[in-house]
Amino acid sequence: MASFTYTARALNGELKTATIDASSKDDVVAQLRRQRLTVVKVDEEAKRKKPRGGGIKMRDIVIFTRQFSTMINSGLPLVQALDILAKQSENKTLQDVTRAVVFDVESGHTVADALRKHPRAFNELYVNMVAAGEAGGILDTILMRLAVFMEKNDALVRKVKGAMIYPGVIMSVAAIAVSVLLIFVIPVFENMFGSVGLALPLPTRIVIGLSKFLRGWGGLATAGAVVGGVALLKRYYKTPTGKLQIDKMLLAFPVLGDVLRKSSVSRFTRTLGTLISSGVSILDGLEITAKTAGNRVIQDAIMASRASIAGGDTIAAPLAKSQVFPPMVISMIAVGESTGGLDEMLAKIADFYDEEVDAAVSGLLSLLEPVMIVFLGVVVGGMVVAMYLPIFDMINAVQ
Repeated sequence: MASFTYTARALNGELKTATIDASSKDDVVAQLRRQRLTVVKVDEEAKRKKPRGGGIKMRDIVIFTRQFSTMINSGLPLVQALDILAKQSENKTLQDVTRAVVFDVESGHTVADALRKHPRAFNELYVNMVAAGEAGGILDTILMRLAVFMEKNDALVRKVKGAMIYPGVIMSVAAIAVSVLLIFVIPVFENMFGSVGLALPLPTRIVIGLSKFLRGWGGLATAGAVVGGVALLKRYYKTPTGKLQIDKMLLAFPVLGDVLRKSSVSRFTRTLGTLISSGVSILDGLEITAKTAGNRVIQDAIMASRASIAGGDTIAAPLAKSQVFPPMVISMIAVGESTGGLDEMLAKIADFYDEEVDAAVSGLLSLLEPVMIVFLGVVVGGMVVAMYLPIFDMINAVQ
């Protein structure tokens, strides 16, 4: 006996999907015909592939969404369009997910319900917009909006990550260079100075002490402390209190905080504007936007705004109380609420802050470049000078 999932149509035209145990597909078909049901599809549960656990890039989802929109706009049936997408996708995991979606749609589920079963590929925002598109009969339009939204959001994330990568790379190179000097180069000078027997200056003694510490158990202890500190910080960040405190601290940084704040404002306004223009209710839109905010301080402000609307007030008032959003954003949202064009106003704010993020990232990189150069010069140059001080003393003694 095996387990089969079937989709059949009753005499009144209603689709029925269920699971039945039988010895073969023919047996299932025979049982359904005895119940005067017209068989649409029969699948053996054991043979259905589960989606693989690999990653799905944002670019893959964007291409999938654009092609799906184009096919629907061209008049292709949903199942046929999804089946074509499953066959032509280059990402194996996305292929498996799409095949599972095809099966669920053929079984009578809506596209949104089928997508909701795969949160790793399609987030809550995606599913809710698809549901709104299905309900309004404008699924192709909604999918195209989704593709544009995801492309802009992905570009924004890459800009912010790019600003973080530069200092990270410089600091990593500096750490490697200093470690090589302390472990391999400084001991050569130490042996040379020890054979001469001169009294060493304080900077030289400090550098040699650091070298001995790093070559002994101190190096392992330092590495363990760094790894342990990072692990503890990650665990603390996963707690509600830790996430709130760290996000608040990040927003308070002089230049980096400005970049994060502007990127959060851009993401919030673009996400909410896209949801509202797609037919999602304002309350659902705010809840989805809060979950995708990426910053706990911004998330709390958005949820406070949602509670305000549920109580009959405006969005702008609680956003102003949070002191996170700039006054211009608050004023433009208030104007959008009063004129009934909130989605258009939010889109304009998002476009403006995309350019602001570009300017803020450029300013951050311009500031970091000289700071990193000075830092490397002071650290590496200081070590070199500390090693040459005794050599100058040796020359003076010989003279």
